[in-house]
Amino acid sequence: MNGTGEGGAENPPQAVDGAAAPEPSGVDLARVALRAAKEQARARGAAAQQKKQARRGGGLRSGARADGRDPMALGAAINRLLAERGWETPAAVGGVMGRWPQIVGEDLAKHCVPVRYEEEPDARVLTVQCDSTAWATQLRLLAPTLVARLNEDLGHGTVRLIKVLGPGAGARRYGPLRAPGSVGPGDTYG
Repeated sequence: MNGTGEGGAENPPQAVDGAAAPEPSGVDLARVALRAAKEQARARGAAAQQKKQARRGGGLRSGARADGRDPMALGAAINRLLAERGWETPAAVGGVMGRWPQIVGEDLAKHCVPVRYEEEPDARVLTVQCDSTAWATQLRLLAPTLVARLNEDLGHGTVRLIKVLGPGAGARRYGPLRAPGSVGPGDTYG
């Protein structure tokens, strides 16, 4: 057999009954040296390729196949940016504020306007300002239905509560008929 197996490949020396394996032969040493030389050449080639790209202006260039650096439509680019930055929920809520009349109806939208959205996971509150107490009461009655509709549009749990604000009190005016030392209209009630 002359040291070769049935397939013609040389078998590596093996230890028999606890005896130490003999030193590798010349053919084995040549294979090990060839493998090491190939790995070093591959590493040098990769380093040379990186230097060459750095001299040309750096980075990878777009090739024949599509990748993340290719031009894309503006809408797709904006959606990708929103997803990368985690801005989907604020953008969706901003869209709701823009479509407020379609969501709540024209009559309610004329008298109630969304003011802000608190995005913290514990809060998720949409604050709405109404121009009269009657409309604020109407919105408070519609709040559960409106929360369900908003969550259907934006995703479950996006809005947990609608905080309804009534009309703001007008600015206190200091006029010529004002009594000195009074604190406003509330000082006559008690």
